[in-house]
Amino acid sequence: GRLVNDITLEAAAAGELSDEDLRIRAETLRAQAQVASAADYPQLAENLTRAAELAAVPNDELLQMYELLRPGRASYETLQALAERLETVYSAQVTGKFIREAADAYRTRGLLRREA
Repeated sequence: GRLVNDITLEAAAAGELSDEDLRIRAETLRAQAQVASAADYPQLAENLTRAAELAAVPNDELLQMYELLRPGRASYETLQALAERLETVYSAQVTGKFIREAADAYRTRGLLRREA
């Protein structure tokens, strides 16, 4: 990536920036999570930790995951499998736990995909 001072409107207009130049690094997100935790913002710290975990997930797969999390798009089993994949393939333990909690909440509230 580039140094922050090299990311300018002029560089963007000239087409000199790539996605990689603008992508935040997992290490940065983890550091921000530590600051949030130390400042007694546990929810923000957990959000930043999940973001750090998801930095390793390819964008196309991330978009598929978000699609599955929309109400009525996935079965309970599909969400459980997603959590398992995040935990095993990407070592995203916090995010996997979050997906499992979402699956339980979706089941309780009737937000899972209805089988035909």
